[in-house]
Amino acid sequence: MQLNKQLLNGEERTVLPEKVLQFGTGVLLRGLPDYFIDKANKAGIFNGRIVMVKSTDKGNTDAYTEQDNLYTHCIQGIMQGRRVEEYIINSSISRVLSATAEWNAILDCATFSEMEIVISNTTEVGITLSDDDIHATTPPPSFPGKLLAFLLHRYRHFSGDPDKGMVIIPTELIPDNGTKLKNILLELAKRNQLDESFIQWLSTANHICNSLVDRIVPGALPAASHAAVEKQQGYQDKLMIMSEPYALWAIETGSETVRKKLSFYQVDSGVVLAPDINIFRELKLRLLNGTHTLTCGLAVSGGFETVKEAMEDPAMESCISALMKHEIVPAITDLNIREDAALRFAGNVLDRFRNPYIEHRWISITMQYTSKMKMRVIPVLQHHYHRFEEVPAFMALGFAAYLLFMREGNVTDDYAAYFKDKWQRLEPAVLVQTVLKDTALWGTDLTALTGFAHAVTVMLKALLNEGANSLIRRVSEETTIA
Repeated sequence: MQLNKQLLNGEERTVLPEKVLQFGTGVLLRGLPDYFIDKANKAGIFNGRIVMVKSTDKGNTDAYTEQDNLYTHCIQGIMQGRRVEEYIINSSISRVLSATAEWNAILDCATFSEMEIVISNTTEVGITLSDDDIHATTPPPSFPGKLLAFLLHRYRHFSGDPDKGMVIIPTELIPDNGTKLKNILLELAKRNQLDESFIQWLSTANHICNSLVDRIVPGALPAASHAAVEKQQGYQDKLMIMSEPYALWAIETGSETVRKKLSFYQVDSGVVLAPDINIFRELKLRLLNGTHTLTCGLAVSGGFETVKEAMEDPAMESCISALMKHEIVPAITDLNIREDAALRFAGNVLDRFRNPYIEHRWISITMQYTSKMKMRVIPVLQHHYHRFEEVPAFMALGFAAYLLFMREGNVTDDYAAYFKDKWQRLEPAVLVQTVLKDTALWGTDLTALTGFAHAVTVMLKALLNEGANSLIRRVSEETTIA
């Protein structure tokens, strides 16, 4: 049997108004915002459904039609040290519209009084300014162009009613995504010579919020796992997705109007409405991304293929945990980030690293290694020295492993040739001094950090002489460098 609405109970088949226009059909949206909205609907709180907009011509929407816009969301992983397996039929989507073939139907949604929210995930490239003529092309080519045309249609239909503005939440993975989108919309409106009264309505009646999303949603399950879930649930599902249990959607707002319209936040602590979401961005960037970056080279050298495999090794797990809890957490906690919050976030990250259902390959994390080190690691290293004036041992190990990894010269990194040349000409101690001193590379002279160059040199020589696995075991039992 194909998944269909007859498999739902009566309450979940209740007709709900369309409140959300969603630009994007990807698994991140289905696994995070749509998950929260579905959960709220089932709790009788939000009571609204999503019109999903398919912006590209790639693929089709037949599976949605065949399955009454339902899909199974498999939540699998580790939470608070316990294995989690949950299977949800998500019924938050009312219909899927093609921007190319059904643009007028999308514009019609702008006339719905209960339509209040726009969500997008059009990749980072989607939030860029282009020279869309929103009057000449149907639909406008870019996402901002489409959104501007939609908002103009709504403005005209409701005669500029300030109460009919939308809450717009981009989830693209760029900092200040809402601010950037708003600036693009305003500039695009001026280029299209739209009325000043509309531009004023666009700026003041609509709430365009910065947001941060954090959930690993690999999408489709492996074929064998997919078949096993279908057998267990008793139906077939072409749209089935899986995600980890952890979920965060931080939305930047201090508006009571926005809180009222985003009532789904009440059903899950993973939805955070706050006047400033930079804390969440900093925690993710330093504790999750920073830890990944500082350990990926070491893991590859140690022969670990995936993150979960590394977490199954007691010595490697100990190094990762110590790096995160004893070096990164103390470096980033201040008046804005409390230690207990950082440690709680670190615990969640370690659970996520242990997830047995997700194949997160270390070699993928090493892509553009140097840029990631500069953005994610150097600020934390500097903060650590500023607060403690001592060598962070695991950061030094991570830096040494990075230098060793870059020796190969065939990695996906803009600086691969730079490092290959240095390795061919310089012995380890000189190499470390030369690289750490390169302000063009790091934006600062890292040899000015007392003892750090020496510590990295010691670790690099140990990696070369005794190998990564031996060093991992030894360092996991120590917290200082001799």
